[in-house]
Amino acid sequence: MLSRIASALVPALGRLSVTTETPGPVAPGSIVLANHSSLADPGVVLAALRRLGTEPVVLATAGLWRIPVLGAALRRGGHIPVHRGTARAAEALDLAAAALADGRVVLIYGEGRLPRRRDSGDTAPTPFRTGPARLAAAAGAPVVPLGQCGARRLSSGSTTKQLAGLATAPLRRPTLHVHLGTPLHLPPDIAEATAAAHRAVTTAWHEAEVRAGRPASV
Repeated sequence: MLSRIASALVPALGRLSVTTETPGPVAPGSIVLANHSSLADPGVVLAALRRLGTEPVVLATAGLWRIPVLGAALRRGGHIPVHRGTARAAEALDLAAAALADGRVVLIYGEGRLPRRRDSGDTAPTPFRTGPARLAAAAGAPVVPLGQCGARRLSSGSTTKQLAGLATAPLRRPTLHVHLGTPLHLPPDIAEATAAAHRAVTTAWHEAEVRAGRPASV
């Protein structure tokens, strides 16, 4: 349901293009690891993946499940809440590993949080948390690095600016680009795996920026 909504809504807000180094849907049982830059980028990523024939299970902050309509859609779609900073935080990785074992594709964000900046520019992904590496090790799953850019031009800054950005997006039609890199298997060491995952997603993000016609910043 979320993927269908994103596919209908995102093209109305901006000009979305998608490139991939491995044509076709993401292989079942894969982890899609993306950079996180805006409240709007999950919609951009879901729309891009659906265009490629993939509808993933999403790991997202548990607070979203308390939003009436959105929470119901997340529950129906089998998406996975992350209870950050609580004893239940590890449950998300267990549920994600089970989804991978069932042949689902799991979407996770390496940074685990949004940048604190208020400007609308894209910059390279900040350091990753270890969750994606631990999930890949536990499930033996390949990781597909995904870089996205442009979502901050839909929504960034203060609450007022974010709402204004979304309201004016259909007139501004910002360029949105998503690039999927080549799947890789991370090394067994968690620190090395986290660094390798960050490099791969950063490379995919650079490619997205270039494909969008913007010089990639650092």
